[in-house]
Amino acid sequence: MYESTYPMSAPRSRHRRWPLLLPFALVVVLAAGWSGLWFLASAQAETTLAGWREREAKAGRIYSCEKQTIGGYPFRIEVRCAEPLAELRSTEPPVALKAKELLAAVQVYDPKLVISELEGPLTIGEPGKPPNFVANWKLGQSSVRGTPEAPERVSFVFDEPVVDRIGGSGNTNFFKAQRVELHGRIKSGSAADHPVIDLALLLMAASAPELHPATTTPIDADIVVVLRGLKDFAPKPWPERLRELQAANGAIEIAKARVQQEDVIAVSSGTLGISPRGNLDGRLLVTVVQLEKVLKKLDLERLLSGGQAGSALGALDRIMPGLGDIARQNAPSLIASIGQRATLEGKPAVALPLRFVDGAVFLGPVPVGRVPPLY
Repeated sequence: MYESTYPMSAPRSRHRRWPLLLPFALVVVLAAGWSGLWFLASAQAETTLAGWREREAKAGRIYSCEKQTIGGYPFRIEVRCAEPLAELRSTEPPVALKAKELLAAVQVYDPKLVISELEGPLTIGEPGKPPNFVANWKLGQSSVRGTPEAPERVSFVFDEPVVDRIGGSGNTNFFKAQRVELHGRIKSGSAADHPVIDLALLLMAASAPELHPATTTPIDADIVVVLRGLKDFAPKPWPERLRELQAANGAIEIAKARVQQEDVIAVSSGTLGISPRGNLDGRLLVTVVQLEKVLKKLDLERLLSGGQAGSALGALDRIMPGLGDIARQNAPSLIASIGQRATLEGKPAVALPLRFVDGAVFLGPVPVGRVPPLY
């Protein structure tokens, strides 16, 4: 009698399918595990954002969104904030900043690095009042490394930023540049224990027509400042932080500063302190190529007409009428001759002390202005 072998071969066929199904099963398990990790990380991101907002609120900086969504699955966590609003209530007067959209992204495998992109325009003014300024840019990005409790470094980069003052007769340009970069990091110590902070500012083709006639022509600047003397970096307004630095006899060290405007080049370094009234005190050594051009752009005749310099020139006029005018006309050459001759980047230059005396600024013997109090 003929007996079919089919029933006996079925189990062997099913057994042979397992090697084929195993990779698929592993992929499903890994995908499920990764999905669980992503949702866990996204929940942690929301908790971190809430903690960061709470930390900033203690320092008088309030952040909010008209609408917030979280996405980016499977490899990133993206937080999209529509119409982000920041209120800096610790400043005087308080400031409100509102943009169009903020997109912040965190890699699942590196949750301590947050990269953000801000979309303009950005309006700037007092809370509850019409804005005074409007800013826009081609690209605005920032990155933050660390946690809300222990920040390590932060960077801001803006390509082609433009800031206009809003007026009844139309907007006027207040500031513009080809590129602006601001970087900060904790050089030594920690956020909780005597941090030493590095701050770096880079300006490319920056101009500010309303600030001073000398800043109408574009300027390139590369400046590095080191803050020493802070007790910690706990949430607090900057005026309070600077008072703490002054009480500890801390210092603002200008590690590097290079500024160029056309053929005028200036470099400086030195250390500044803060007076009890919140003004800058200290001395920098400034080496300048084309010093006479700088003095003319600073309107030397007007600077010499006031204070002790004005009294001295007035005394010359009393000795011999017109002698004060001669001194004014030749003041740039006289001041340049007072400085020490030097060479900067292969060009002849003059080195002069830039002194800060309780906020008053002197370039050599010439008073060139006053810096507003830091607090």
